[in-house]
Amino acid sequence: MPAVTEWQSRPLDPVYPIVFLDGIVFKVRKDSRVINKCLYSVLGINMDGRKEILGIWMSENESASFWTTVCNELKNRGVQDILIACRDNLSGFSTAIETVFPKTEQQLCVIHQIRNSTRYVPYKDIKLVMADLKLVYGAPTLEDAEYRLEEFREKWGRKYPQILKSWDANWAELSTYFKYPQEVRTLIYTTNAVEGFHRMLRKFTKTKTIYPTDDAVKKSVYLSVQEITKKWSMPIRDWGIIIGQLMIFFEDRLQGKMIS
Repeated sequence: MPAVTEWQSRPLDPVYPIVFLDGIVFKVRKDSRVINKCLYSVLGINMDGRKEILGIWMSENESASFWTTVCNELKNRGVQDILIACRDNLSGFSTAIETVFPKTEQQLCVIHQIRNSTRYVPYKDIKLVMADLKLVYGAPTLEDAEYRLEEFREKWGRKYPQILKSWDANWAELSTYFKYPQEVRTLIYTTNAVEGFHRMLRKFTKTKTIYPTDDAVKKSVYLSVQEITKKWSMPIRDWGIIIGQLMIFFEDRLQGKMIS
């Protein structure tokens, strides 16, 4: 479908202050089997504060080479800078974006982190564990968050070492948002923006359970995107405040980038 190819290769803005990445699974026929393939969406917030789907990519597995291809495609289509990339723990992405957009800050989705790290906590402890983790991710400063994490370690470390192992391994990219004011934090600490898009996508594509090819998935998603994004005509909530705050933190990179 030429329209899909044209849309996927259209020129993009030079700067996207915030970009969100996440995947959604579709069932696709391959030879005589039906396999799960992940469609990854990259949702950008442009300088006007409006949401935009920058592109969609399909893959059976994540890797640094796959994400490097995605990042290079964005660059070749005109993207010069991304301030903050918000994502789930996508395998290979960190290495890829550091190669193509070395100045981009990365924020792991805190909600995904909580969900993944507490998966095997029994029911009797889950409320207490969640309450103590909330003291970590809801802390007012990075210093307080680190103090709360140590408190959590003392209380739960022996019983649930896998939780601490995961938080320690990911802490550098989990804690990015603490440096920013509340409005920016609220926007970047989860991948809600792109997950909300995927929920809408599922509504549009639910009548088709198995797709014959990757191209069939892309065509269906492309047509859905055209409908979903009709409602994306206004800036996101508090954008005037958020871009003002980002102008302070990224003054050298946003100077001269006028908001239309």
